[in-house]
Amino acid sequence: MSTTWQSFDLFNPTEEHSMLRKMVRDFVVSEVEPQAAEYDRKELFNLPLFKRLGELGLLGVTVSDKFGGSGMDGTAAVIVNEELAASDPGFTLAYLAHSMLCANNLFVNCSDEQRGKWLPKLCSGEWIGSMAMSEPHVGTDVLGMKTTAVLKGDHYVINGRKMWITNGTVDEKGTPGDCVLVYAKTGDKVSSFMVDRSCPGYSVGQKIKDKLGMRASNTAELVFQDCKVPKSHLIGKEGESMLHMMRNLQLERLTLAAMSLGISRRCLEIMTKYAQEREAFGKPLSSFGQIQDMIATSFAEYRAARTYVYDTARRMRLDSQGDRLDSDGVKLVAAPIGKQIADRAIQVLGGYGYVGEYVVERLWRDAKLMEIGGGTNEAHQKNITRDIVKNGLP
Repeated sequence: MSTTWQSFDLFNPTEEHSMLRKMVRDFVVSEVEPQAAEYDRKELFNLPLFKRLGELGLLGVTVSDKFGGSGMDGTAAVIVNEELAASDPGFTLAYLAHSMLCANNLFVNCSDEQRGKWLPKLCSGEWIGSMAMSEPHVGTDVLGMKTTAVLKGDHYVINGRKMWITNGTVDEKGTPGDCVLVYAKTGDKVSSFMVDRSCPGYSVGQKIKDKLGMRASNTAELVFQDCKVPKSHLIGKEGESMLHMMRNLQLERLTLAAMSLGISRRCLEIMTKYAQEREAFGKPLSSFGQIQDMIATSFAEYRAARTYVYDTARRMRLDSQGDRLDSDGVKLVAAPIGKQIADRAIQVLGGYGYVGEYVVERLWRDAKLMEIGGGTNEAHQKNITRDIVKNGLP
């Protein structure tokens, strides 16, 4: 009996995925990389470059073409975030907040009428969007949020503050983003609302500066002071936000893990090239066991994390609650690997790794956020353990 094996590329499963990766990689080389160091140093968000992503069809990569998107899958989302983050994780974080946390969230959870109203603007780049969940005193404990929404006639009145919001402001003047998906308490449950600049009482409290990393993305506090939001801006029904969150958190964590892959790959490339070119005692650094340990271990970890991320992307359905076990798992694995590989790259480069010219210093600073944002490592450990205890191993 003969068996015919068909080749399958986990990382580029279709020709469309291969073309997407090439397009993004070419864009990174020609337009993202030349500006990355400058915008990080100045703590600026490159808005014109961001709008170019809309022209390329990337801002709504998982949104149906019916509403202006590209209609692609979780693997496509991973490809875009991995390739962008290999150059500029800060810029990529702004992209992720817009396309995954806002646009995809709305696409999955909104009515068709709401999708038609908001998504074309988000997919084109006419609007810059964000998602607001965390608060000054509440992070992982979502149910502990203090922001409230009270129905009064034909509108809701929202009061509260949100903290650490990527794309919360789009410029140095403190201009709020065009729209934000806000989670707020309606009674004892949490509901979802679309707030845009037309809603009075929506403003930026402060732009958060002097961050360790991700400086090319704007982070801000958002203030909702008697903010009037039309009743039609309620997403789904009151009290459905936990379902909305679960439908979108998987993709958020998957793409954050993809960002760690991009950081890992770039740092591995830089340290390997440097170790080949730099000599000590008449030999290239790559001939010394300590350096070989760092390069080889980094390669193995990167490949293992990448396989886990892309296998999870392959199985993920974007229109359902999905499998939290692996979406937590990929981020729990990939985030520390990204940070460790960046750290090793600095060690291999020595003094050159400690300065901005060789890039790994910036990537090392950016990598740390992956262990905090989108759920801390500790939250992932709690979720995974609880799910395994309850349901057993998959």
